[in-house]
Amino acid sequence: MDELIAKLTQAAGIDAVTAEKAVGVIVNFLRKQAPAEPVAQAVAAIPGAKQAADQQGEAQEQGGIGGALAGLGGLMGGDGGLMALAGQLTSAGLSMGQMQAVGKTLFAHVREKCGEDVVGEIVSAVPGLSQFV
Repeated sequence: MDELIAKLTQAAGIDAVTAEKAVGVIVNFLRKQAPAEPVAQAVAAIPGAKQAADQQGEAQEQGGIGGALAGLGGLMGGDGGLMALAGQLTSAGLSMGQMQAVGKTLFAHVREKCGEDVVGEIVSAVPGLSQFV
């Protein structure tokens, strides 16, 4: 995960703690929204990503602003989709520009480690995700 965190800090201008939180939030989102197999392949290709996601999942369950925003997204239909993800990333300290940089860098890293097919399966399953790839 150190390699990915270094890429994220450089691309988005964020610190390592924020980058790790962002990875955890995004992985949890993908676990819920995208097909399990390609997400599992992507997570396996990033050592430490599962732990970051588990840690963020526990934090969301305990409440906090990210959990509240996710809940608010749920009131808007389904589980909030990308709107809920954006709320969680905002609560982790990212601006919209930083979210886009993190998304593009994260998916480029997954593409490098797993190939275009894995990224394509994930992106095609989540409406609107292509703008962050």
